Amino acid sequence: MKLLLAPAILLLSFIVTRAEIQPAIPLWPNSAPGALGVSSEDIPTLTPYLPDATNATGAALVICPGGSYAALAPLEGNYYALWLNQHGVTCFVLKYRLGSTGYHYPAEFQDVTRAVRWVRAHASEYKIDPHRVGIMGSSAGGHLAATLLTHFDAGDTNSADLVERQSSRPDRGILCYPVISMGEFAHEFSKDNLLGTNATPELVRLLSNELQVTSNTPPCFLWTTFEDQSVPMENAMRFAEALRRNDVPFDLHIYEKGAHGMGLNDQPPFTHPHPWAADCLFWLKTQDFVNN
Repeated sequence: MKLLLAPAILLLSFIVTRAEIQPAIPLWPNSAPGALGVSSEDIPTLTPYLPDATNATGAALVICPGGSYAALAPLEGNYYALWLNQHGVTCFVLKYRLGSTGYHYPAEFQDVTRAVRWVRAHASEYKIDPHRVGIMGSSAGGHLAATLLTHFDAGDTNSADLVERQSSRPDRGILCYPVISMGEFAHEFSKDNLLGTNATPELVRLLSNELQVTSNTPPCFLWTTFEDQSVPMENAMRFAEALRRNDVPFDLHIYEKGAHGMGLNDQPPFTHPHPWAADCLFWLKTQDFVNN
């Protein structure tokens, strides 16, 4: 069961991290492409989480919560953002459209692509470096992040929309117990929610991201656990193997202990998170995303 973020905990998080949590921002000024209605579920958004100005590093991460493309887990969105704020990273939690409300590929990909472009287009407003904008995702959100890491583009320089002129290529990727494959080792519930139940072999291959890595794929941090009974660790392993074949730098961590969907395995103020958090911070420091 996914943990819900109680108002009292959110208030505690705000106090401890000194984060500024801003209202959610629609990714498109009008309706999103292919929108089925005008309800909240039809409007993809970004929620900015801003670190204390005295601690901000100028780096940013767009965060894609998991939830099998059927829901969005707060502990893989809000909690990650609050934790990273403590270390000076500006975060934007993505609410993307879901298969459970009638959206299949490419809607989710359109949302994450637009999110990275939007952050770059507004970099000066948030005092972030447009060349230090990464993507982070867990489980199905990890698949969405990995899809952007392997299917980005340089933007449309002729567009009248400033956002669409921006590159969608993340500068770095963080993948937490990610769904990667739509073929062998696929998480079938995520696959059906994203692709529908009658996906063509061509679409399955296109969204099996271990098959889409190139030498232009950004450096990545990946982690998973031996105990994960939902998304086999082979997903992260095969993505790492593809990165290695293409000479793309990465950190891969496979821990023995840890259930799927655990996030940080801790609550604010995040004093005893799972060891992956310290390993990730070490990696982020080597990538000039955090200072401590």
